[in-house]
Amino acid sequence: MTRIAIVCPGRGSYTEASLGSLPRDHEWVRQAESMRVGYGLEPLTELDGAERFEPARHLKPSNVSALIYVVSMLDAEKAGERIAPQGSVACVAGNSMGWYTALAVGGVLSFEDGFRLVQRMSLLQEDGAGGGQVIYPFVDGDWRCDPDRARAIDEALAASEGEAFPSIRLGGFAVLAGSPRGVSHLLRELPKVQLGRTSYPFKLAQHGPYHTHLANGVADRARIELAEPEFRRPQVPLVDGRGFVFSPWSADVAALRDYTLGAQVTTPYDFTASVRVALREFAPERVVLPGPGNSLGGVCGQILVAEGWRGIRSKADFDALQKGARPVLDSMGR
Repeated sequence: MTRIAIVCPGRGSYTEASLGSLPRDHEWVRQAESMRVGYGLEPLTELDGAERFEPARHLKPSNVSALIYVVSMLDAEKAGERIAPQGSVACVAGNSMGWYTALAVGGVLSFEDGFRLVQRMSLLQEDGAGGGQVIYPFVDGDWRCDPDRARAIDEALAASEGEAFPSIRLGGFAVLAGSPRGVSHLLRELPKVQLGRTSYPFKLAQHGPYHTHLANGVADRARIELAEPEFRRPQVPLVDGRGFVFSPWSADVAALRDYTLGAQVTTPYDFTASVRVALREFAPERVVLPGPGNSLGGVCGQILVAEGWRGIRSKADFDALQKGARPVLDSMGR
């Protein structure tokens, strides 16, 4: 029996390569399109079927969040079908916005209520406080912690005069958030580094200051405007952005809702802790990463290196395992 952990991606996963991911005749796609009409928003199939990728259009929060949710749900459905009846889903987790998808994958929300949550939150975030997110690595090219880079992050935050804050712990990366002034400070003060083919730091396109107190207004409005979605106990264990497990047997539904519309929005999201708990507590044989894209492949690999999972101590170890007969990560996206 194969036990899998499903880990859902967040913003930044839908890219040019993801165009053409939506099957127009799937029931979930039709349901999503009907709900988009109610919001007065552009059809997802037109966005997904566009001849070219337009960042200003496709990466707009109210568009990209909905696209990611539907693609991730379709992939998670395929993953469940692929392992049944020979396997089981040991747990579900997600990165940032991927937590909302995880709620639907784990049975807390119906597909429709999950879509309402994602769509409404994205609209609230578009109307939220200004600012953004900056990403910066604290590992080297072999995915081992680089003390100098970690120190640079701490020093930049400390010198920001209360304008920049931790946002997401993302494997070997720190996602930092701040006011417009805070973002400018981070981009100026963090030393320029090269990891692979990418130069850091850089500002994430059309991202707000998520997972900080600057999103308090979004959380306040969400608690008022998202009274409709029905939260239920999960059907499989859910690991949140603190590493806390909501169990099918003991989950407090009110606490789950409060976290989703409160602390999940306004406090740092520790994706590293969520994956670490999934590995340690549920011992999956494989971690399945639904699409779109493969934004969490390297990130999860960095977490495996830090954990020494299956003897993985470096990027080279991870690459060798992935090429072997028993790869630990199964990326479904494009």
